[in-house]
Amino acid sequence: MPYSRKREEWEEDIDDEELQRLVLEAQAEALQKAAREKNNPTRKRPFPKWIFYVMAAVLFVNTFGLIFQIYSIPAIEFLKTSARLSAQDEVSADKKAVVVVLTDDSKGTGFSVSSEGKIITNNHVVEGNKNVTVGFPEAGRFKAEVIQTFPEIDLAVLQIPDEVGLPYLDLADSMSAKKDDHITFIGNPLRFTSIANEGTLIEPYQLVDWEVPVMMMKAPVYRGNSGSPVFNENGLVIGVVFATLNHEEHGKVGLFIPIDEYYKVTK
Repeated sequence: MPYSRKREEWEEDIDDEELQRLVLEAQAEALQKAAREKNNPTRKRPFPKWIFYVMAAVLFVNTFGLIFQIYSIPAIEFLKTSARLSAQDEVSADKKAVVVVLTDDSKGTGFSVSSEGKIITNNHVVEGNKNVTVGFPEAGRFKAEVIQTFPEIDLAVLQIPDEVGLPYLDLADSMSAKKDDHITFIGNPLRFTSIANEGTLIEPYQLVDWEVPVMMMKAPVYRGNSGSPVFNENGLVIGVVFATLNHEEHGKVGLFIPIDEYYKVTK
């Protein structure tokens, strides 16, 4: 299928700010209605406040429940999966090296690959910026310089100056994995941070405007997961999440750049 580089098509576009606005508008409307009824001189009995509070609470919960149903986001399961995976020592240690990448107008994910502060992320996460902010879960926030960009495969390399002793991840020598292999990935989807999730590999996919194939995976990838490291069953990074795709056969899938392509462009 055709492939677009438009920002809104890189990931699942779930506007949680719009969700919050809708909930607040609904609550305001309910308050105004209650005020009108209270001031209506034809009313013989006051409107019981407890009924209003119950209605407001039900409206609030149902609104969120409806949005989650529409976008197929099982929020509780989403967090339960992360908690289960994070209980594993290896995943818990890996999370320390996965960073939030912040620019003036975007948030994404990256991961450290050296104790001296070398970080891999997506080019579209840092596009147009020479410097960004990166935040480690425990090591804190740092200013990082964008030292290399490879838009043809949507990768970028950042460097935190004058830092040593930072946590980092080990890269696989190649994307030596096969269909149906179990994978995990860690990122900052939606408004969450340090979320671990899992899935299975599907097969390579050739984008119409890329020279190299990428890999499809059946996994819950959302906005903010761009730049997330993908781990094989041995805990080594085999790729970098960068997009989602509506595939004719497999449905909604995540896409990641095999680590082999990173080695090729950074030789």
